[in-house]
Amino acid sequence: MSGSVTTAIVGLQWGDEGKGKLIDLLADRHDAVVRYNGGANAGHSVVVEGVRYALHLIPSGILHADTLAVIGNGVVVDPAVLLREVDGLAERGVDVSALRLSNRAHVVLPWHRAEDELRETILRGGSTGEGGQIGTTKRGIGPAYADKAHRSTAIRAGDLLDEGRLRQRLEAVLPLKSRCLEALGSPPVEVDALVDTALAWGARLRPMICDTTYLLHGLLADGKSLLFEGANATLLDVDHGTFPFVTSSNCTTLGIPAGTGIPGRCVERVLGVCKAYCTRVGSGPFPTELHDQTAERIRERGNEYGTTTGRPRRCGWLDLVALKYACMINGVTGLSIMLLDVLAGFDELQLCTTYEVDGERTDRFTPDAAVLDGVTPVYESVPGFAEEVRAARSLGDLPSEARAYLDRIEAFVGVPIEVVSVGPDRAETIQISA
Repeated sequence: MSGSVTTAIVGLQWGDEGKGKLIDLLADRHDAVVRYNGGANAGHSVVVEGVRYALHLIPSGILHADTLAVIGNGVVVDPAVLLREVDGLAERGVDVSALRLSNRAHVVLPWHRAEDELRETILRGGSTGEGGQIGTTKRGIGPAYADKAHRSTAIRAGDLLDEGRLRQRLEAVLPLKSRCLEALGSPPVEVDALVDTALAWGARLRPMICDTTYLLHGLLADGKSLLFEGANATLLDVDHGTFPFVTSSNCTTLGIPAGTGIPGRCVERVLGVCKAYCTRVGSGPFPTELHDQTAERIRERGNEYGTTTGRPRRCGWLDLVALKYACMINGVTGLSIMLLDVLAGFDELQLCTTYEVDGERTDRFTPDAAVLDGVTPVYESVPGFAEEVRAARSLGDLPSEARAYLDRIEAFVGVPIEVVSVGPDRAETIQISA
C-alpha cells in the first residue's frame, strides 16, 4: 500500500460487512476516498478510539484530515441528509472542508421518499415475496434512480447552483410529479417552497460541488492514489444480486467506471469484505439463515442492527458458495474477514460449501430470488473456538481452531486473506498484508 496504488473496497454479502472500518484503516494511505454508488440507504460505522461515527453519504475518509472525500456522480444525494451529516461531523470536531460532491450526482427530492414509502405500502398486499415488498429503507433511493433513467424528471446537484435553471426544471417536473403523488395518495409539492429549499441546499453545498471526474483524473495524472468505497454490497447489486430483492445501483466494482468516470483498468487492487458469518436486512432469499438461539446469539454479540434503519438483521452461517461468486464478479485480489470475534464461544461452526436444488448439488450461485429461495444449503462442520480473540494482533495470537476456520475460507474461495477484524475499534485488527 504505497505510491499511487488505486484500491477498491467492496462488500461481498448483503451489506453491513464492516467496510467502513476497513476504509478508515486504509484511507490515510490514499489521497482520496471516493464513493461511487448508492445513497442515504447505506451506512458505514467506524469506531476510532472508542468513539463511534455513523456515516451514510459521506465517505469514511472524511475522518482523515489530509484525505479528500469525494461523492461521485453515481451516488444519489439527499441534500438534507448530507447537510445534517456535515453538521454532525463538524460539531464533533471533524474537518469537512475536504468533501467534494459531483455536480452530476442526482438529487433525492421529497417526492422520491413519498413514492418509496407509498410503493412499499401498496405492495404489502402483493405476491412478489413477503407481501410483495422489496424491503427498502424508504429513503427514496429507488425512485431517484428511476428518475435518473427517465431523464426528464431528474434534478442534479449542479442544478441547485442556478436559480433560473432550477426553477425551470422544477416547474416542468412538478405537474407530472404532483399527479403521480395524488394518485398515490400523497399531497402535491408547492414549487416556490421547493425552489427556496433547494436553493438553500445549493448555497451551503456550493463549496463542495465540482466536476469530480476531472478532479479524479487530475489526481491520477499527478500520481495520487484513490480508494473507491462501495456502498451496499455485491448480493444487492441491481444486475448481479438476488433480484428483485436488491438495491437500485451497481454496488460491485463494475459500478466504479460509471459512478466516477474512472476506467476499471485503473483499479489495481480489490479488497473484498465479508463477515465471518452472514447477515441480511429486509426481504429476499437467504440460504443459510438461522431462526434459533444461534441466530440470536450472533445478532446480540455482533450488534446486528442496521446503521441507517436500526432494523434487526437476519443472521446465519457463512455461505462460501455466495462468497466465491462475489469474489469472481468483483475481481477480488484480497479478502477482509470481519467480526471474527462474534463467533467466539461456539463449540461447532458451519460453512455452506454447496447447494442442493431439486435433489442435485451445485457449487454455483444463482442471482435470481425465485431460484435461490428454493435451494438447500449443504454444510461442512468445523470446530469452534472458546477463547475471546479481541486482543489478537497477529494470526499467531488466534486459537488454532480460529486459524483453521480462516484457512478453510481462504482455500475454498481461492483468494488470500489480508485483513481479519477481531473487534469494532480501529486497533482491533490483524493486518496480514500491509
